[in-house]
Amino acid sequence: MTISYKDLNLINTKKGLEALLLLDQWSLRKGLRNIKYEKRLQRLQEEMLILQQWVAKNNKKVVILFEGRDAAGKGGAIRRVKQHLPPRAIRVVALPKPNETELGQWYFQRYINKLPNSGEIVFFDRSWYNRAIVEPVNGFCTMKQYHTFMSQVNEFEHMIQESGIYLLKLYFSITKNEQQRRFKDIIESPLKKWKYSEVDKKALSLWDEYTKYKELMFEKTQESAPWKIIKANRKTNARINALEYILKKIPYEVKDHSKIKHKPFHSIIAEDID
Repeated sequence: MTISYKDLNLINTKKGLEALLLLDQWSLRKGLRNIKYEKRLQRLQEEMLILQQWVAKNNKKVVILFEGRDAAGKGGAIRRVKQHLPPRAIRVVALPKPNETELGQWYFQRYINKLPNSGEIVFFDRSWYNRAIVEPVNGFCTMKQYHTFMSQVNEFEHMIQESGIYLLKLYFSITKNEQQRRFKDIIESPLKKWKYSEVDKKALSLWDEYTKYKELMFEKTQESAPWKIIKANRKTNARINALEYILKKIPYEVKDHSKIKHKPFHSIIAEDID
């Protein structure tokens, strides 16, 4: 591996040295990749804060859906996107199973109650799209309920956007082998094994069923709001790509350019971390 002066300068920073010290083995390539990731992540997070301030000052409303298979990295991506945002200006919604009252309501009702107020960004860690994939695959809804959802979701999302809400839909895509590897890591970790649910236990054996419903979802639910598929086998790349997409799609403005100390937005997203 050839090391450039630019690479050496990256290593000779606080983040660079910290990254190298954390490596289990001396791997310069991996170390450089981690340094570049951390540097890029920080700059995109700074830009995300500017976006959030624009949302707050202009009473905008933003909803971002994070979907994907179990262990695809949705929660980790949300944490990086919101890491430096004011807690009172954002919400993360990860709804549990519906209770008896909610089961008797219109399916979308409990999600409507979680939509943003003016000046707020809401991140959904799974969303109403549970009914498009997880529920029919695992028998948690009837086929009639599934088809009703599929016939209503585009109009529902159209109404959301007509009300002035910016709606982004991200799908984190991983391979079967990667899901299996991540499940193994979760099961073997004393700190993470609580995440391994009954649904997770069946996910690999139901892989093809999940794929069938996923493809139907992509085919039938892009009328009002398109899906952005994020390749997520490498978590760091997925987080960067998610941040870039959000920053590209929300038409925020920088009101006072003199306060921006880093490079302009477009030069940030044009760079490559690999």
